[in-house]
Amino acid sequence: MESGYTNLMDIENCILGRRSVRVYRPGGIPDEVIERGIELAEQAPCAGNLQEREYVVVRSREVKEKLSSAALSQPQPKEADVVVVFCANLERMGNYGQRGADLYAPQDVAAAIENFLLFIHSQGYGAVWVGAFTESKVSEALDLPRYIKPMAIVPVGIPGEIPKPPSKRPLNEKIHYEKWE
Repeated sequence: MESGYTNLMDIENCILGRRSVRVYRPGGIPDEVIERGIELAEQAPCAGNLQEREYVVVRSREVKEKLSSAALSQPQPKEADVVVVFCANLERMGNYGQRGADLYAPQDVAAAIENFLLFIHSQGYGAVWVGAFTESKVSEALDLPRYIKPMAIVPVGIPGEIPKPPSKRPLNEKIHYEKWE
């Protein structure tokens, strides 16, 4: 399959190489990279195909500073070139009710974020999934309506450093067959 994007890699290397990049060098991320990343994020599964995911792309220094403040003063939102705030449109959850808002929407948005993070990595850029934030402050910074719930802040930039792989528990401690052992 032909693509206008460079630095494509096979899926295993992409998954194994992706890291949470928290330090960025100066430089811009092209709009088309962010937009393509969101297109690919939208290919993730979603409950009932309700397509409740919404995205707010932020380049404004002032808004990024507000997002950094909302994210418990984590510096990544204000230091990254661009920030994508992944949201859920709770009005679109239809007849799934509270289960849709509490379970399906977070799952759907999480799947989209992972697609986005993998694409950003495949393009040679870095990003981090920020989940620690004060929801009301993010909503205020972005003028979100009440039915839009911010789910994650994802700063994107040119990596200033690539973290070492984190240690992982052995799979034999995590995999359970047939029942909990």
